[in-house]
Amino acid sequence: MTYGPVLDKTGLDGGYTYVLTFMPLSAQAVVSASDSAPPDLFAAVQQQLGLKLEPAKGLVEILVVDHAERVPSEN
Repeated sequence: MTYGPVLDKTGLDGGYTYVLTFMPLSAQAVVSASDSAPPDLFAAVQQQLGLKLEPAKGLVEILVVDHAERVPSEN
């Protein structure tokens, strides 16, 4: 599973500070399933924040830099 851009469709205004406890996908393969292990990212967002991440297709703004050069400058 890969992560991609997240579109905010909550309609909530302002900034929020929160702590989210989850186990990264890379660690899930190493740790055996137990009740004390933190949930994965998607379950943590739903359980701890009350939000649901749903896969969908949409337009995402992307900036592509095709070429860059370093221009010498005088000191």
